[in-house]
Amino acid sequence: MRRWGSLFLCVGLGLLAVGCPKGQPDYNQGRKAETLQDYDAAFAFYQKAAKADPYNATYKIKLNRVRFEASELHVKRGVELRKQGDLQGAAGEFQRAQAMDPSSPVADQELRKTVEMIAEKNRAADAAAELPTDPNEPPLAAMPPEIKPLSRAPINLKMSNDAKIVFDTIGKLAGLTVIYDPDFPARRITVELNNVTMEQALEIVSLETKAFVKPVTENIIFVIPDQPQKRRDYEEQVVKTFYVSNTVQPQDLTEIVTGLRQLLDLKRIQQLNSQNAIIVRDTPDKLLLAEKMIRDIDKAKPEVVVQVEVLEARTDRLRDLGILPGQTASIAINPNSSTTSSSSGTTSTTSNSGITLNQLRHLNGSDLVFTLPSATANAILSDTSTRIIQNPEVRSVDGQTAKLRIGDRIPIATGSFQAGVGVGSTGGAGFVNPLVNTQFTYLDVGVNIDLTPRVHPNRDVSLKLKVEVSSHTGDQAIGGITQPIISQRVIEHDIRLKEGEVSILGGLVQRTNSKTLEGWPGLAKLPLLRYLFSHDKTDHQEDEVLIVLTPRIVRIPEWTKANLRTMYAGSDTNVQVKRESEIRAPAQQPASSPQPKTNQNTGAGTPTSAPSATAPAAGTAQGAPAAKIRFEPQSLSLKAGQTATIGVVVDNVSDLFSIPLLLQYNPAVISVEEVQHGGFLSGGTQEIAIVQQVFKEKGQAIISATRQPNTPGVSGSGTLIGIVVKALAPGSSNLSIVQVNAKDSEQKLIPLITQEATLQVQQ
Repeated sequence: MRRWGSLFLCVGLGLLAVGCPKGQPDYNQGRKAETLQDYDAAFAFYQKAAKADPYNATYKIKLNRVRFEASELHVKRGVELRKQGDLQGAAGEFQRAQAMDPSSPVADQELRKTVEMIAEKNRAADAAAELPTDPNEPPLAAMPPEIKPLSRAPINLKMSNDAKIVFDTIGKLAGLTVIYDPDFPARRITVELNNVTMEQALEIVSLETKAFVKPVTENIIFVIPDQPQKRRDYEEQVVKTFYVSNTVQPQDLTEIVTGLRQLLDLKRIQQLNSQNAIIVRDTPDKLLLAEKMIRDIDKAKPEVVVQVEVLEARTDRLRDLGILPGQTASIAINPNSSTTSSSSGTTSTTSNSGITLNQLRHLNGSDLVFTLPSATANAILSDTSTRIIQNPEVRSVDGQTAKLRIGDRIPIATGSFQAGVGVGSTGGAGFVNPLVNTQFTYLDVGVNIDLTPRVHPNRDVSLKLKVEVSSHTGDQAIGGITQPIISQRVIEHDIRLKEGEVSILGGLVQRTNSKTLEGWPGLAKLPLLRYLFSHDKTDHQEDEVLIVLTPRIVRIPEWTKANLRTMYAGSDTNVQVKRESEIRAPAQQPASSPQPKTNQNTGAGTPTSAPSATAPAAGTAQGAPAAKIRFEPQSLSLKAGQTATIGVVVDNVSDLFSIPLLLQYNPAVISVEEVQHGGFLSGGTQEIAIVQQVFKEKGQAIISATRQPNTPGVSGSGTLIGIVVKALAPGSSNLSIVQVNAKDSEQKLIPLITQEATLQVQQ
């Protein structure tokens, strides 16, 4: 009984183990770890359980829930380590969080922020390493000095006097010292400056006096005659190295260098192919322009995956049926005539093949020889069906040719050479050298694809391609050498497709039908009996090829708004850049502290009072303009089926944090297809949340854009969002903002004046 009990116990335990789902022990361990809030261990156990039983829904639910908890835990640890200054440890925690939950935007954002902080710290360390070993020696200057006046108050000046006195007056108003080149000429000028900045005042006077200003220190400027030689003598130059990240070939780097040299007239520029770098030595303005151009064009080249489907169906049918009797018969006369002779005891017999007239009279049945025809019976039925399916994917960089070869390489004789004829001892031909040297080349047989893609900014793909589908169909002897017979279908053309658009090339069909009848005339066409006196051969061949091409864009350059933005570049002879603040009028000062104004037609031109060093940097504008929201452009003309992007722009807004709005339009004329990020609300550094809900039947769209919590609002003017609209039918439609509830960082309403846009759709 004890044995039977042990046996039943073992069987029961075995059945219990079989009945338990796979991964149950790991699942139980994961639940224990989750109870103890050890999310890393719980994630590992749940992951093992899900791997053991991938179709268990309970395991997957637990795994996804713990995945979020574990990722959030590592994000919190990373933030704490970053606060403590351990950037490397914080980056490691964020990487672990991202590995656990790749869809977590928080982990990705915090990782990028930490990496930028590490890069900034490394740059600071590199800059410190460049300092001289002697701590008493000051660091080297990175850029020429910039003017830092004691006062940024707007300048109002009207005077007519010598140019030097005008420069001195402006210098005193701004708290600067002005020195002059010995060749600077004396010239009387008349200026009238109303509410301009110090930089604008110096530029205006420089234009009138044909001079340029060079900062010597932060509060000393040098006035020089504007002459080519003087600019070469006095203009400061800096050296900078630009590292290019996305060039593939040295030719790409050469194109960039050539473009910079021609556009900016750079004389000192050097490319380093080994480092993928460009070194430039020129004025700071030209270097800023060169930096913008390099940043705009240093983009990863687009890449395309072309899905190619090739279907070839080949059918061969052969039917050979019947009895082919002999079609010729012959009769010959063969008389048995011979003569016998004896000499000296020797007897010889000689056969006579000739026939005399006398012998013809004595012919009998044994003298006639008949050759009867033979018959051949054929009963052949051959049915061959061949289907070849190829589905390769070819990935290529924009402008680079990609080649794909699938099949066999078949040798083909291209020429042969035989040694000369030998000469015998008697002067005649002795022997022929049997060795023959034959040259072969190899031909790619199968599916051969050569394509060169070109990706357009609107996500269209132009393909210059050659598709060849070939096969070995037979052999033929040519000049004593067996050569293969190659059947081919070749397509070579240029096409332009949208991303995902399918291009089908069919109709490549070849059909061959042949019928042969051999037999006795007359009897070969008798019903039924014709199979006894003839044979019928029917050969049917059919070959059809279908080629399908589908392009998929896997990478496209990220053209940002900054890349598309134009940049002021000065004149042809004087390349320079300017900040926006340098071309705008300064804000008016309050009435309580008016700007001193000098109004002199003659005389020394010294202002009655100069501002002190404690003058305000900029006046506060009175009566600030009201904030408004508008569309850019306000009027647009489209054709049916065309799409366009309309920007929603805010002007003069202060502390904008969130802005939900309701759009109204005519759904029969246009439709809202997409809402894009504008960049203003993010401040260029933060991600914003954009929520959209489009009711195409009603012609309404609800859009909300909000900054991240615990962040201040954004002030100024800029593009909030971009609205992609599609023209549906001819007509006119107004795009209006019927409701907007903008709020600041304290959740207070911001009043906005709204405007509308007009869209015309043509046939």
